[in-house]
Amino acid sequence: MSEEILINVTPTESRVAVLENGVLKEVWLDRASHDGYLGNIYKGKVSRVLPGMQAAFVDIGLERTAFLHASDIHRVDRERMTGQVPEPDTSERSISELVTEGAEVVVQVVKDPMGTKGARLTTSLSVPSRFLVLLPDSDHIGVSARIEDEAERARLIDLVARLRPDEKVGYIVRTNAEAVDEFALAADMAFLGKLWDAIVEERAKVSAGECIYEDLDLPLRALRDMMHADVERVRIDHADTHRKVGEFVRSFMPDWLSRIERYEAERPIFDLYGIEDEIEQALHRTTPLKSGGYLVIDQTEAMTTIDVNTGGFVGHRTLEETIYKTNLEAAQAIARQLRLRNLGGIIIIDFIDMQDEAHRDQVMKTLEKALAQDNVRTSITRLSDLGLVEMTRKRTRESLGHVMCEPCPVCSGRGAVKSAETVCLEVVREIMRSGRQFEASKILVLASPSVVDLVTDEHSTTIAELEELVGKTIRFQREEQYTQEQYDVVLL
Repeated sequence: MSEEILINVTPTESRVAVLENGVLKEVWLDRASHDGYLGNIYKGKVSRVLPGMQAAFVDIGLERTAFLHASDIHRVDRERMTGQVPEPDTSERSISELVTEGAEVVVQVVKDPMGTKGARLTTSLSVPSRFLVLLPDSDHIGVSARIEDEAERARLIDLVARLRPDEKVGYIVRTNAEAVDEFALAADMAFLGKLWDAIVEERAKVSAGECIYEDLDLPLRALRDMMHADVERVRIDHADTHRKVGEFVRSFMPDWLSRIERYEAERPIFDLYGIEDEIEQALHRTTPLKSGGYLVIDQTEAMTTIDVNTGGFVGHRTLEETIYKTNLEAAQAIARQLRLRNLGGIIIIDFIDMQDEAHRDQVMKTLEKALAQDNVRTSITRLSDLGLVEMTRKRTRESLGHVMCEPCPVCSGRGAVKSAETVCLEVVREIMRSGRQFEASKILVLASPSVVDLVTDEHSTTIAELEELVGKTIRFQREEQYTQEQYDVVLL
């Protein structure tokens, strides 16, 4: 499997696309008007404590106060805040015992603000680098679950245990560290040590509501988190970003400097690879499958639902075989769409019902295998008797649709508008209400062309009877700018 990373930068937006064997798998974007805060460390001030929710709201200088749950308060912080060593099980302690209004606390953003919700915080700080994640308040050594070889896991744990400068400081070994040597890990530890010293120094200087540490911008963050042996090249279409990325790679991964390329052609880099069309398709509700079937993806506040349909795929043998092949293709497409659209939270997948138990098992194995390639943590249940699969995918950032779109001003996000017939009947009721209540000789109705055309065509007799009933002349006027649901009844 070969990968490419494409970086597109403009004055107002940075975008990173990851391609596997020429197929778009992930898109990340940062906009100047919509900053990301994930990973940033702040000195905050507790603005409100909510015992009933076991949480507190913390002002970290953003538009909305951030959310800190009692379970996200690290043991060291509990000891410092309460002045006593907490018992082993501190999860049941009241938030009122841990923080007080007006108290200052150092926190890190673990989930960006989403919709009307503020950022999610933790006091368990962590600082990532190329191969390691520093855990300054823990002595734990962990290894990424994506490194599956037990001998390699043991080797890495032993190396980190020997190399770490302080046994009270913990580390998580990242996936990129697989097969790296002792020198690379030692260099990463030295870098993280200097970075943490700078954070501690800055923490003493800043006031409440100010940022202590800000994570790398998107192009550099993408290189740090996504660069590995399978990435054949990184193409960048912006000169200044290319220079910064080159300096970053030269400092931290010099062996891969030859893979960094400057894209200078006139044709936009995302157009060259067809990425703009892929992004556009990812904003649609339906996703076609190669066989002729399709997925229907609906993202709501509570969960995301994915429905699998055979569509135009009729198969060549039996109905069961047609359904089986559609579900197999859908399983792979679903895993890709979850990454591409960055969908998180609770996800319900409605596969087409299969009678054959072997087919059901194979569809689940295909889905699990496809999800295993996802860098974001997922959890999945077995296929139910109704053909439903419940799963969760960790959500730390807004989905692609939420970043790039906004609720429709016509339907207010419902996804449907009232029919012209419904609006016609509403107009009739409003005429009857206003005509009887107020004195006037004429009534003028301003409405959309579709409503006016329907009234004058199919409801002309009804309007004539209505004129006799209210004793007033009724006239309709087309307003091209009105949406189908808009109308005004004016008394003259």
